[in-house]
Amino acid sequence: MNEETLHKMKQMKFFGMARAFRASLEDGRMAKLTSDEMLSMLVESEWDDRNNRRIERNVRNAKFRYKANLEQLYFDVNRNVDRNQMMRLGECTFIGRHENLLITGSTGIGKSYIASAIGNQACVLGYKVFYVNTSKLLSRLKMAKADGSYIKEIARIEKQDLLILDDFGLQPFDNIGRAILMEIIEDRHGKRSTIITSQVPVSHWYDLIGEQTIADAILDRIVHDAYRLELVGESLRRRNKSKFLEEIETEK
Repeated sequence: MNEETLHKMKQMKFFGMARAFRASLEDGRMAKLTSDEMLSMLVESEWDDRNNRRIERNVRNAKFRYKANLEQLYFDVNRNVDRNQMMRLGECTFIGRHENLLITGSTGIGKSYIASAIGNQACVLGYKVFYVNTSKLLSRLKMAKADGSYIKEIARIEKQDLLILDDFGLQPFDNIGRAILMEIIEDRHGKRSTIITSQVPVSHWYDLIGEQTIADAILDRIVHDAYRLELVGESLRRRNKSKFLEEIETEK
C-alpha cells in the first residue's frame, strides 16, 4: 500500500511529499506521528519543494551574469555602498511599487554584481527577473524585427517583474535602438521595475541617447523617482588582481 501511495504521489508530481513520506517510513517517524502531524509534515515538505524549484527556475530564467547575493557584497563607505540601504533594496519593495534603480560608477566597481544580487533576491521572493546586456538586447531585438519574432520578444520582456539592463550606454544608440528602448521603457513605465547599470553618470544620459524628443521621453520615465546608487572608488577587479599578485610575491 505504501509503495502504491508513493507511486501515486509521483504521478501527481508531489515530489516533496513523496520524499518526506518515504523518509518517514524508513526512519520510523510515521508510527510516532498523529494523523494531523503527518499531514502537516507532508504538506510542508511539498510546499518547500515547490518553492525551491520555483526559485531555481526563476534564477535559471533570469540568466544572471554573476551568482551573487547581498550577504557577499563588499560594504564600504568609501565605495558609497551602505549596508542598511542595500538590505532595504534587497526587500524588493521597490519592485512591488514599480519603481526603478539606477546604478552608476566606473568599470569594475561592482555595479553588475550588485544588480545581480538584488535580482537574485527578487527571484527568491517570487518575482520574474531578466538580466541582459543592453547592447546585446538591442541587437537581438533588431534581428527579431527582421525575422518576425519582435512582438513575441517584446511581450516576454514586458512580462518580467524586474528587467536588469546592464552596461547601459557602452555603445551609442542609433535610430532603431532608441525606438526599441523607448518601447521597452514605455511598456514598463508604472507597471514593472527596471534596474539600469552604467559607467556613464545619469547627468550624461540625455546626450548619450540623443534625439531630444525621445531622450526626454525615456529619461522622464526612467529617472523620475528612481533610486540611485552612485558607486565610487577604485576598480574591485584591479584591486583584487593587485592583492592576488601581492600574495604570490609574498609566497615567493
